Amino acid sequence: MTDLKSGGTPDLAAGSVVTGPSGDLAEWRAWASATGPADRARAEEGVRRAYRLAGLAEPERVVWVDSPRAAVTLLREQADRGPSVRDAVRSTPWAAARRRLHAELGPEGWSAHWAATGGRLWPSTQALVDRIRIGVLEELAGGDTGKDAAEIRLTLLDAVLGQHDAPWLAAFPAGDGPIDSLSEVCRSAGWWWPFARVAVLSERPSALHRDEAGRLDHGDGPALAYPDGFALHAWRGMPVPAAFLAELPTLTPERIRAEENAELRRVMLEYYGYDRYLTDSGARPLHQDETGTLWRIDLTDDEPVVMVEVLNSTPEPDGTHRTYWLRVPPSTRTARAGVAWTFGLDEAAYAPERQT
Repeated sequence: MTDLKSGGTPDLAAGSVVTGPSGDLAEWRAWASATGPADRARAEEGVRRAYRLAGLAEPERVVWVDSPRAAVTLLREQADRGPSVRDAVRSTPWAAARRRLHAELGPEGWSAHWAATGGRLWPSTQALVDRIRIGVLEELAGGDTGKDAAEIRLTLLDAVLGQHDAPWLAAFPAGDGPIDSLSEVCRSAGWWWPFARVAVLSERPSALHRDEAGRLDHGDGPALAYPDGFALHAWRGMPVPAAFLAELPTLTPERIRAEENAELRRVMLEYYGYDRYLTDSGARPLHQDETGTLWRIDLTDDEPVVMVEVLNSTPEPDGTHRTYWLRVPPSTRTARAGVAWTFGLDEAAYAPERQT
């Protein structure tokens, strides 16, 4: 197999990972998640080089904005930018690089290579891109579904994604000039828009908070924020209003029960804690046996929350025994059936030799 990196690349069949220009997968992941001020000089040089390698004159001006929202607002007002050159500087080089690598590796080799490189970064990065697009559209178009909303969508789709292009850039080898120039922008800045006379570049986020699954998640402020105040709020991946998060520290069982939005009510329960809610609302157990205690929380316009309270028989270092709460299907009728369900068994088949 032909070497794909300086110094050679191990055979993919052995489970090795081939990554993009000047970076292993951890570096690409870091660039995709980077926050803080852009390296403007490096980003601008990457943009200008991308134009030159596409056979285009360099942009007359490079304009910086503080967020994708600001970029869309600017571009909707700017009439002298010339036509978009995104296809020339991004789409065409990408397609050519993919064809070359696909021809070299073959269909199965390419599939394995993508799975080991960009495929690992793609799901969480693409989910973030989608959320940013939706957030910009909601702020600038509100509930409008007409011409303005369509123009905003098209402008967002016309962006080169800068740092969020890391997944596919990670899959390509170094030494390809157009790909290398795009990689320079990826390492250095956020989204950007290439036009014949003007290139508009966005700063990276100033803050980014995600959970262990890669979803936007922050209970104490924006999960994603840009320098100009454009922000997205989320709890374990679910978009929530900023005012909703501010209310979480003052929750009461009465407030939780009064919430009409079922999804927001679930967030409230997670934040408040199911065990605390059960205690504070004076709930009574449905069933109790040697495996634990079964509890049920009935919710308006939503399925009930049913949980098994179990006590770990193995003591902690201080001699105490830790309590666990296991959420089980609403149809569960006994504690034993609930614990069995968590092991993928029915109640009759659950016969542990020892509780742990």
